[in-house]
Amino acid sequence: MSRDDALGDAREIALHGGTIRYRERGDGPPVVFVHGLLVHSGLWSGVVPGVAAAGFRCLSPDWPLGAHEVPVPGADLSPPGVAAMIAEFLERLDLHDVTLVANDTGGALTQILMARSPERVGRVVLTSSDSFTRFFPAMFGYLPTLARVPGAVRVLVTALRPRLLHRLPMTFGWLAKRPVDARRFLEPSRRDAGVRDDLRRFLRGVHRRHTLAAVDGLRRFPGPVLLAWSSEDRLFPLSDAYRLAEVLPDATVVPVEDAFTFLPLDRPERLAELVIGFAGDRATS
Repeated sequence: MSRDDALGDAREIALHGGTIRYRERGDGPPVVFVHGLLVHSGLWSGVVPGVAAAGFRCLSPDWPLGAHEVPVPGADLSPPGVAAMIAEFLERLDLHDVTLVANDTGGALTQILMARSPERVGRVVLTSSDSFTRFFPAMFGYLPTLARVPGAVRVLVTALRPRLLHRLPMTFGWLAKRPVDARRFLEPSRRDAGVRDDLRRFLRGVHRRHTLAAVDGLRRFPGPVLLAWSSEDRLFPLSDAYRLAEVLPDATVVPVEDAFTFLPLDRPERLAELVIGFAGDRATS
């Protein structure tokens, strides 16, 4: 089964900043997935089928973070701008009481949304993610500076193509415990200058001030939050999850073993189980 088959039917929606492609599978309460940098909705291909089969409407957009196929040259791709794009996606589809499931950079964007536009969000599942001063983590702290160098983003995505490099800590090696063939994620940025420019614009805006500014809003977030955190994560230690739990009014930490940051790739069945239990229990309580 391909990524597209696993995630459901292909759809598009026109937002103020441009067109977003997404996949939809299942019926029931809405669950919206938010991936991170240099990956696309395929990150969730092992999670969505189980969640959809349990009676949820799963929507998996390709957010403009460097692995999307439709450039959005008119979009505000600062972190608050992308968070606003996620909020607009929920509004345009008239989704209510949404369960957001986020990973990695997508977790930072989701925290910004939770602080600024929580109205349509019922509950949140945050897997290992940027937060507080860790946006980006130290291993990838060079990326915003690199993005300011003319032509550097093209060199970066080209250099990442060889599969042998994907196990290095400074590429994908500390993101996934199992080997990842990241070429499927890197192909759009390698092929399309517009996608590379979107990636460059996003990278230039990344700064810890955005996640730190979200903290006050997180203290007021009205819904429950499940922090399904990889206990072996080398970029976002489990202590980050407990620190977030101290800020959020209604948060539960569930450590997940045998996984790094890309929990949706390393332990998809376990993550699906956690999402189903959390979203189902909270939706009927």
